[in-house]
Amino acid sequence: MVIRVTVFGENVHEQKNRIVAGIYPEGMHSTIAQAINADPDCRAVTVTLQEPEHGLTAEKLAQTDVLIWWGHAAHGDVQDHVVDRVCDAVWSGMGMIFLHSAHFSKPFKRLMGTPCNLTWREAGERERLWLTSRNHPIAAGLPDHFELENEEMYGEPFGVPEPMETVFVSWFQGGEVFRSGLTYKRGAGNVFYFRPGHETYPTFHDANVQRVIRNAVKWAYNPAARIADPNDAPNVPVETAPERIEERGPRLHHDGEQGFR
Repeated sequence: MVIRVTVFGENVHEQKNRIVAGIYPEGMHSTIAQAINADPDCRAVTVTLQEPEHGLTAEKLAQTDVLIWWGHAAHGDVQDHVVDRVCDAVWSGMGMIFLHSAHFSKPFKRLMGTPCNLTWREAGERERLWLTSRNHPIAAGLPDHFELENEEMYGEPFGVPEPMETVFVSWFQGGEVFRSGLTYKRGAGNVFYFRPGHETYPTFHDANVQRVIRNAVKWAYNPAARIADPNDAPNVPVETAPERIEERGPRLHHDGEQGFR
């Protein structure tokens, strides 16, 4: 079965900055999608911030096995009802990959429940990414470490919850380190955060970065059927309890009445 991937691109810097436009003339989202489509097991399409509902309609998300998110300058422009829809899809079982500055995106902060803050410096310094888990599926086919000659520095502390696994740790030329590949489980959805990807550098053209993203797509994919309503919290009648019980004491809710939200 082909894994259906949707790549969300903010598509702002490519339109306003000639350096970014020169590196990614068709947009970063297109470069990422093309890299994924090099794998015959995957089929990637793109959507952008400028489309109605950012291209992330209920129908699109229902047809998406893994959603990839890159954003930076316009996090605040993402509509809250679309954020709700994306998080519901993750909790239902859709895989999700956040790249670079998407650490401050609304969906990532909602799913993490923390500030997701960090230190940073834009100086084009060398980044060396080290594997911390050689046998992890996301690290398949990669050397023990690889380098990006120019990248933006992200430094610890990183204000995120403790991950299930740390797949990569980065060292930067200025001396900082950063947990740059983190996995999470949110509801039924697998979530991966991958640090590299500053827009003024050709990071998404790098073969190792592209391999990480392709591997992450396969790791994040959940073949099970989606949970119909991940927010459902039913009022269970006494008579359906697994063991026989007798009702005791007063109640606030009547049978079938929904709880407060």
